Amino acid sequence: MTPFPWAAAMGFGLGVLRLSARDFWALTPRELASAWGALMGERTGPLGRGDLNILMERFPDGQ
Repeated sequence: MTPFPWAAAMGFGLGVLRLSARDFWALTPRELASAWGALMGERTGPLGRGDLNILMERFPDGQ
């Protein structure tokens, strides 16, 4: 198993995306990978309705 590429991840998150250290460490590896994909033009398509419903339940508006 290959170890997680922390140096590259930190360089991308802190250097390219210019995230604060707090925001960088709050990301999940999947979120960081998604940002990388978006920057490199890799689109996975729109968010599905089921995933949207999950996000809406976890992060409701107006509270």
